[in-house]
Amino acid sequence: MDNVQRRATTRFGLAILAVAATLLAACGGGSSGSGSGTTSNPPASTGSCADCGTLLVGVTDADGDFVSYSVDVQSVTLKRPNGATVETLPATTRIDFAQLTDLADLLTVATVAPGDFVGGTIRLDYTNAEIFVEKAGLIVPAKPVDENGQPLGVVDLAVDLSNRDHLVITRGRAAFLSLDFDLAASNEVDLTQNPVVVKARPFIVAEVQPVDEKDLRLRGTLVSVDTTASTYLVDVRPWQRRDGSFGEVTVHTTAQTTFEISGTAYLGAPGLAALAQQPAGTLTAAFGTLAVQSHQFTADIVHAGDSVGGQRTDAVHGSVVSRKGDQLTVKGAFAVRRDRDAAFQRTVLVNVGADTKVLKAGSMQVLDATAISVGQSIVAFGTFADPPAATASTTPPTLDATAGRVRLDVTALRGSVVSAVAGQLNLKLRAIGRLGVEMFDFAGTGVTMATDADPNNYEIATSTLPLATLGAGEAAKVLGFVRPFGSAPADFEGRTVIDRRDLPAVLGIGWGEDGTAAPFLSSGNAGLVLDLHNADIGARHTLLVGMRVIDLLGLPASPTIVGADGRTVFGLWTVGHVELFSSFADFVAELNLRLSGGEKVQALTAYGSYDEGTSTLAANHVAVHLVSD
Repeated sequence: MDNVQRRATTRFGLAILAVAATLLAACGGGSSGSGSGTTSNPPASTGSCADCGTLLVGVTDADGDFVSYSVDVQSVTLKRPNGATVETLPATTRIDFAQLTDLADLLTVATVAPGDFVGGTIRLDYTNAEIFVEKAGLIVPAKPVDENGQPLGVVDLAVDLSNRDHLVITRGRAAFLSLDFDLAASNEVDLTQNPVVVKARPFIVAEVQPVDEKDLRLRGTLVSVDTTASTYLVDVRPWQRRDGSFGEVTVHTTAQTTFEISGTAYLGAPGLAALAQQPAGTLTAAFGTLAVQSHQFTADIVHAGDSVGGQRTDAVHGSVVSRKGDQLTVKGAFAVRRDRDAAFQRTVLVNVGADTKVLKAGSMQVLDATAISVGQSIVAFGTFADPPAATASTTPPTLDATAGRVRLDVTALRGSVVSAVAGQLNLKLRAIGRLGVEMFDFAGTGVTMATDADPNNYEIATSTLPLATLGAGEAAKVLGFVRPFGSAPADFEGRTVIDRRDLPAVLGIGWGEDGTAAPFLSSGNAGLVLDLHNADIGARHTLLVGMRVIDLLGLPASPTIVGADGRTVFGLWTVGHVELFSSFADFVAELNLRLSGGEKVQALTAYGSYDEGTSTLAANHVAVHLVSD
């Protein structure tokens, strides 16, 4: 998993991938599967199997301001030009989007008759949503509310595709559609209230050719293995579902595919042979890429058996924020248990010992518990023990991994450059994973107390990675692994460095609940020029460029938003509806028409590359919220 991260936006989304029937072992509709508290939907529309296409629906979340964002996805429906609809999700599925920062997760497989689709609807249920944000160094719950401050329930989000980019499914050919649920544009977080309030105005972007791409995780139960073809077949079971059947998919492997099966590492064909020894129904999770042209999913990494939590062993996913002896404190954790539904945990204590086996994702190397240090992203396998009921509200649960295993996952650092010389990059850390750096206690990470990791001057060994483009004070993101506990410096082994050029700027501005009829000094094909003297501008008027938060009102010139080169998508939101455009000119023309018709702009969010010299944001994505009197 050392490949360069393909998405570096501040939004999360749902990706729908429609591919030809050759991807599946058979052209069958997604069958109903339900778990505790779920509802079943009618199966997808079909037509004869000889003519059908196949729709793979995936879900993903990009870097954002939420530590956890769990909601129930009740349905994903596609709409044809004549108004007919096709339901693609067989059962309600609860998903914590914040756990899917760098991956897309396969949600369902549906059989669909050929034809055009002009849009669709996703139904989300916030009734029992669990949303957590970071406030003053703590993880705190947040209450989702609607435009009027009332608790959110079921929300239908209708999306119209750009008239230039309808989804077309034809026999024997691939199609692709991506739906992105934009967190930054959709949510307004008020940290001053107790509990914290999140005002949600859901905004979905749909793209036939998505602006951003991600690797795909495919989780499901093993059906069969074909060692001759270097493939295996799984029955999809999305996210952390304990039951249900969401369609079958063939996973392709190569000589470079790494396997971890019940704690044993393999490379290539021996791993597939070991997988063939597992019984049908064994949980698997594959991480890799979907090649649209060849219609196949190829795994870079495969986990199976006791290396996938929830079936035969308990597991916790999260970041180690401190270590005291053989006890790890893990925050922002997701607990996967054998005897109940998976759930977010603010804190879990993990006990390790001399018999704890430690593996590194994508590696054949076997380590011991000394390899686990502060900041490392881990998956720990063992047995959960809940605290006594009397102290459950103040005492975190404990996972006993003293006779279990820990997998070290790729860890993401974000910060600003202190210095960069050949072989070493020093950062002033802002965050590790989804957590702010103030949540981490680095005591014990160094050979001596004096060499403990310093978050203001965090030392990253970069080997031969190019660092010439990194200037002091500029933003950077690094992917890799934390050095073993008690061995710093260096503090971290960098595998991938992402500089400011690949970290998007984010512009956000609002004009209050009533909006404004005149948000721009000018609006045309040459760009949208914001009017920074508009009296209706509210509390939100920022431009995030790397580590810097710039007050728009302090800029010497009004910023101009233009369409970027390459793939772009722009959207106009009204309550319950989003209209999308792939052409900046079409987007601006419709926006001007709406404004001339009496609608007002309530908020605008744009992502892209910012040129400080010209005060211009070349945007590949713009979301505009409109309101009517």
